Amino acid sequence: MIDYTEARETMVDGQVRPSDVTRHNIISAMLEIPREKFVPASQRTVAYVDRDVPLGKGRALLAPRTFAKMLDIAKIGPEETVLDVGCGLGYSSAVIARLCRGVIALEQDEAMATSTEATLTALSIDNVATLNAPLTEGVAAEGPYDVIVVSGGAIATDPTALYDQLAEDGRLIAIWANRGAGQVRLSVKSGDDVATRWVFDATAPILPGFEATPSFAF
Repeated sequence: MIDYTEARETMVDGQVRPSDVTRHNIISAMLEIPREKFVPASQRTVAYVDRDVPLGKGRALLAPRTFAKMLDIAKIGPEETVLDVGCGLGYSSAVIARLCRGVIALEQDEAMATSTEATLTALSIDNVATLNAPLTEGVAAEGPYDVIVVSGGAIATDPTALYDQLAEDGRLIAIWANRGAGQVRLSVKSGDDVATRWVFDATAPILPGFEATPSFAF
């Protein structure tokens, strides 16, 4: 029998803190949220390992280290609104909900969106709204967003619609895939411009709709 409370503490002490994640609210949220409830039953024994956890259908829950560092860099504030793109089975939204005023959890897989809503309700997390819609489109009607976290995987093309939904000085953080490699990049909006910079290396499966556009060669 796995002691999941102990597993969460080991995850934070062995993966999150050594990665220079020092924001207390992130550490507290990752100690509180039961990660094992947001993965398929067959994956619960590996819910806290230091790697991505398969969710099925080519999707994955990001490794704790990667996810925590992304949140640390995004600097989510308590009064901010966040769009969580590709929430999968809802773990990312549950953690982010502890950091901000409200979360829009976007998932285009209907079964995953339904599972997310049920688990969040069971855990009495009431500042998250789960929407089932294409990931690439975002949720413009609920924006603009202070922060957009692409939590469900990597992207390999510019998320133009998501940039348009950022508030002034809004931040978008995502893993960018490039020929098998990957980088976490932070984008910040200023007026009509978006400046993007590399932060650290990480990889993840590419989210549906964000695949690279094939180049045409003569």
